[in-house]
Amino acid sequence: MRISTKGRYSLEALLYMALLPDGVYSSTRSISEHTGISDGYLEQLFIPLRKAGIIQGIRGPQGGYLPGREKNKITVGDILRAVEGSLKPVNCVESLVCPFREKCISRLTWSELYDEINKCVDSITLQDLCESYQTIDKMEYTI
Repeated sequence: MRISTKGRYSLEALLYMALLPDGVYSSTRSISEHTGISDGYLEQLFIPLRKAGIIQGIRGPQGGYLPGREKNKITVGDILRAVEGSLKPVNCVESLVCPFREKCISRLTWSELYDEINKCVDSITLQDLCESYQTIDKMEYTI
């Protein structure tokens, strides 16, 4: 399983929006300027994110986007699944029609990996990422 630029950029854009004060809308132009993600690509990413209720938008000169729910109610898993689809490592994990389902030796491994991936991404919220981001500047590095 590989997370594409859709997943990485969606997470980056959501983190940017989440770091703004609550209720502040951000235009795709502003997000683009701060993240380096093109305006057009952001518009494409925001379609499935809006459908999933992860972001909300308003049109007009003062319009833009902001997280669609509270930051502690949006998980990394929500974001990734909205733009990437399933996070399954192999197709047969969710398939009920595999003829080898009951006798497949490796299926258990893939199922366990899939469960662990989901547990991990569902345990990290946008709020967690904001808090981690804000502590980066406070870290002291010594060599």
